[in-house]
Amino acid sequence: MSNHTLYLCYFGLREPLVQTQVLSYIREIKKIEGLRASLLTFEPDFKEKWSEEEIQNERQKLAAEGIDWYALPYHKSPSVPATVYDTFCGALFARKLIKEKGVNILHARVHIPALMGAIAKKLTTKNVKLLFDIRGFFPEEYTDAGRWKKDGKLYHAVKKVEKWLLKVSDGFVILTEKGKQIMFAENETGAKNSIKPIEVIPCCVDFKSFDGVDESVRRRMREKLNLTGRYVIIYVGSFGGWYMTDQMLEFFASARKHNPKAFALILTQREQDKIAEKLKTIGFADGDFLVTKSSPSEIPEYLSAADIALSFIEACYSKQASSPTKIAEYLAAGLPVILNPGVGDLDELVTEDKVAVSVKNFTEENYLQALKEADQLRAENDFAEKCKRSAKNRFDLYEVGGKKYRRLYESLLDN
Repeated sequence: MSNHTLYLCYFGLREPLVQTQVLSYIREIKKIEGLRASLLTFEPDFKEKWSEEEIQNERQKLAAEGIDWYALPYHKSPSVPATVYDTFCGALFARKLIKEKGVNILHARVHIPALMGAIAKKLTTKNVKLLFDIRGFFPEEYTDAGRWKKDGKLYHAVKKVEKWLLKVSDGFVILTEKGKQIMFAENETGAKNSIKPIEVIPCCVDFKSFDGVDESVRRRMREKLNLTGRYVIIYVGSFGGWYMTDQMLEFFASARKHNPKAFALILTQREQDKIAEKLKTIGFADGDFLVTKSSPSEIPEYLSAADIALSFIEACYSKQASSPTKIAEYLAAGLPVILNPGVGDLDELVTEDKVAVSVKNFTEENYLQALKEADQLRAENDFAEKCKRSAKNRFDLYEVGGKKYRRLYESLLDN
């Protein structure tokens, strides 16, 4: 009998996260002999943003890889009723595929898809396993970001649902060792789940995309971006929420004040003009920064043009379960990373791998000290290779992510 997994994802197919993370993991999971794979996504403005031809082309392209793609419309507002509606639509669709396609593993990426999977599992008499790919502390992320009240009714309701999901799921993925220790502590819930398979799988990167990035690519990109002779500090990702916009801008300003050759290179998907205006406000001239967006495939080349990489993320409770993809990409490009402590397992990059520098206090003195320490790391022989080894050991798609996912699947299929 063949096995069939349905990956439940509450994002649209075109989202960078789906392209770089979800599909990459499905391709790795599919290496299990005889395993069929389907993907369900939720598409915002589906009929307006997708033509029938585009849908068919995407389905054919994924089908050629052995992945069946299904899509349902995503509903945004009103927020809670829309999410509840989508959840039940997803659950009913999953139940349909269990019956029609013989799906026997529901792979749910984070809490809402896990609820879809749990409901679908309850609605069928077949033996279906639910893999709860937790990713992070979803309720706490919303309270830490200020979207929900910290002691509000919605938070407590979601925590009750989370407890039930932990009970009914058959296996788990979590991003960090810290997150595992917290979520599966030896309390009543953790003890019940101690015999269930759990894998710690951080956000991984396909290092093949960095293979062709060498010194000639660096020279070409620096010439293209007019960076010859500049000291380039790069940041990739969002601003706002738990991403510490003010502190990162202060860091850029301190670097520029200390070193006139300092250049701020920022790759972000939204509000580029707003970030550019803030840089001008703190004294950056037009020729001293670039704020732009890039596709996932372009990131390795942009990183090749940089000298130092930056990541400040608020060290709140939920971030103990966080694994920022940008860190893996920075290291894969051979860059020293300046970060703040208390985020996921990243402190080990400072204390064990010695490829990152930690800023404990957000002051100009500490920023300049971090830059000095990062430059000392860069001066080490073969430091770029040291960064790449660290990235490979911790974040490699094939040797870390793929192997652990397949091990978890095989454990579920054996039970």
